[in-house]
Amino acid sequence: MKRDYYEILEISRNATAAEIKKAYRKKAIQYHPDKNPGDKVAEEKFKEAAEAYEILSDPDKKARYDQFGHQAFEGAGGFGGAHHMNMDDIFSQFGDIFGDIFGGGFSTQGRNQSHRAPRSRGADLRVKLKITLEDIIKGGEKKIKIKRKVKASGTTYQTCHQCGGSGQIARVTNTIFGRMQTTGTCHICGGTGQVLQSRGAGSDAHGMVSKEDIVSINLPKGVRNGVQLRVGGKGNEAPGANGIPGDLIVQLVEQSDNKFKREGNNLHYDLYISIPEAVLGTDKILKTPHGKIKLHLEPGTQSGKILRLKHKGVPDLDGYGSGDLLINVNIWVPKKLDKDQAEFFKQNFEHPNFQPNPGKSEKSFFEKIHDMFS
Repeated sequence: MKRDYYEILEISRNATAAEIKKAYRKKAIQYHPDKNPGDKVAEEKFKEAAEAYEILSDPDKKARYDQFGHQAFEGAGGFGGAHHMNMDDIFSQFGDIFGDIFGGGFSTQGRNQSHRAPRSRGADLRVKLKITLEDIIKGGEKKIKIKRKVKASGTTYQTCHQCGGSGQIARVTNTIFGRMQTTGTCHICGGTGQVLQSRGAGSDAHGMVSKEDIVSINLPKGVRNGVQLRVGGKGNEAPGANGIPGDLIVQLVEQSDNKFKREGNNLHYDLYISIPEAVLGTDKILKTPHGKIKLHLEPGTQSGKILRLKHKGVPDLDGYGSGDLLINVNIWVPKKLDKDQAEFFKQNFEHPNFQPNPGKSEKSFFEKIHDMFS
């Protein structure tokens, strides 16, 4: 089971960005591979700290983690994709951090960072996915069809002749203080260290083509409208032999249900019964997203009665059980009666048994509303 990111960096959940960075620097120094050669445990803790910093240093990812925990970043269809980071990823993404920490004192695991081009990353791909109430309650796998940019078959790249593959160009200028050397991004390769050598058939100027792909989304139970799921590595690929693909971001669009109305984790359903059913009592079979449910209505059921079915609502996204299904009973009064039906009600118009006479057990409308939300 993965450890809590705040526990890994030994910080509180209210830690500032500066405190998060400071904590990561401390862990990076403690478990850096050059300081612990051949120590696999230290290497794993080094990766673990880098993963924690990657999430907590990004305000958007941090917010998702605070809300959903590790579930936000687990596997295809998780909210952030898998974060099984390798050393190349760590050193390329946090090179500035290591420079601040080590000041060149460490070799960054035998790699000369100043001569290695940063790995380019493809653009994220955003799509919308419509989900039903049944999808929300049951969760599970959903497959979606997307189009994304990938390297065309036959496309090859070669080392940039301008920067020699470093992605950086050194420039020497004369100033009043003497000759000064500055380093900037290579204008030929854009800092990737590679340029297009040959283009595959049908590809664009970067050697890329659009490809149709089927992606599996792991839909958590209890999700809400507007929630974004992130599938790591299923976005557009990046040009170049060593590029990192972007992520697929799936925004969920909750479709309204014709029968059940969602309110948080509770569901509401309006059940209409006839006057004879209300007077004599009846049994009803109700089709719900959880399956068929049998309801028994006692004789003398009043309009406005609310039946609460425990745990038949929407599962809580954080795993704290499920909401309830609230069934609002309404007595349907016909607008037209034939002669015999009208005569029956006329005969009983003044009958004491048909006169409203609520007892102490009959709750008022406001009491029912209070019970509904308590």
